[in-house]
Amino acid sequence: MKVVVLTGPESSGKSWLSGELQAHFGGEQVGEYVRYFIDEHRRDTCYADIPAIARGQLAWEDAARARQPSLLILDTHLLSNMLWSRTLFGDCPAWLEEALLARHYDLHVLLCPDAIPWHDDGQRCQPQLTERQAFFQATHDWLSMHQQPFEVVQGNWEQRKYAVFEAVSRLLQA
Repeated sequence: MKVVVLTGPESSGKSWLSGELQAHFGGEQVGEYVRYFIDEHRRDTCYADIPAIARGQLAWEDAARARQPSLLILDTHLLSNMLWSRTLFGDCPAWLEEALLARHYDLHVLLCPDAIPWHDDGQRCQPQLTERQAFFQATHDWLSMHQQPFEVVQGNWEQRKYAVFEAVSRLLQA
């Protein structure tokens, strides 16, 4: 099983690209638990929600891993939970990073926020490009510091799709 994570700031194409990957390569796609959580609770999240959101994301990921698809496509993972917790609340439960580092991911596709417009879907909160660039940089720094395999993807929608397909093709051929 190969595990691909789409990561980066909001409104950079993670959900769209994860669906495109599944449609093209097959496998199983795991969405963002936090979106489900917000829809279920019908309110903004608070710091006390972070452990439940992280456990929900892990449960969805673990259930998919247990089915052993040849390709597992994660729309997000605990890194986003950690960074959002720090961004919104200035803190993060320490166990999230430990749990993240205990897992194996074959490729992180880090999506750059430049060259595509921000889209307000009712759950997003970083309309300023500088905010999304800071989130991108924090993601890049964490992946680099922890020597995680990643590729940066940027450009317009078609360029992103092409680059992600190429990266996943290389991964599957390796």
